[in-house]
Amino acid sequence: MDLKQTRRRGPELETAILDAAWDQLTHAGYGEFTFEAIAARAGTSRTVLYRRWSDRAELLRATIRHAGAFSPLELPDTGTLRDDVVTVLRRMSTARAGLVATLSVQLGEYFRETGTSLSDLREVMGRRGRSGMQLLLDRAEARGEVDLSGVSQRVIELPLSLVRHDLLMNLAGVSDAVIDEIVDDVWLPLLRAKGAMRG
Repeated sequence: MDLKQTRRRGPELETAILDAAWDQLTHAGYGEFTFEAIAARAGTSRTVLYRRWSDRAELLRATIRHAGAFSPLELPDTGTLRDDVVTVLRRMSTARAGLVATLSVQLGEYFRETGTSLSDLREVMGRRGRSGMQLLLDRAEARGEVDLSGVSQRVIELPLSLVRHDLLMNLAGVSDAVIDEIVDDVWLPLLRAKGAMRG
């Protein structure tokens, strides 16, 4: 094999390494998430990895970012708060089910080793600023559907929290029926009880 023809550099090499790292994590877990194993899987050397990441925790964060575990979901604009929230929860369930299962099962050792949790990892990955739920509610408030004064952040985030809970407990996607129940039977009645719904 001609090494000059197969040599990868820059973004191409980094993508290959991060793909290999994700494969290593999903198939072998964090215990086997080593520079040596990832380098072998990527067809490169440990030195190449150490030039980019100082330790496996840093490489892990890069790998999860690369896999899109915490990438923002595209926010719908259906014209109603209810349909916006149902749509984003269904997208979340579809996009995150496999990732949540992988992170929950394969990162147990990482969380024990670092004394952190999945929530801490989300913050490290840079999930700051206004959440998707907050943006959907801001949009609904601008349409006159809701009045957010007096509505706590916990109430705003409740649908996401309940879907995350189901993803973590079942390690599988959340059904449309459960999502409808979360929105129609739990969250919207709570907003009404707090006087937040208009019309």
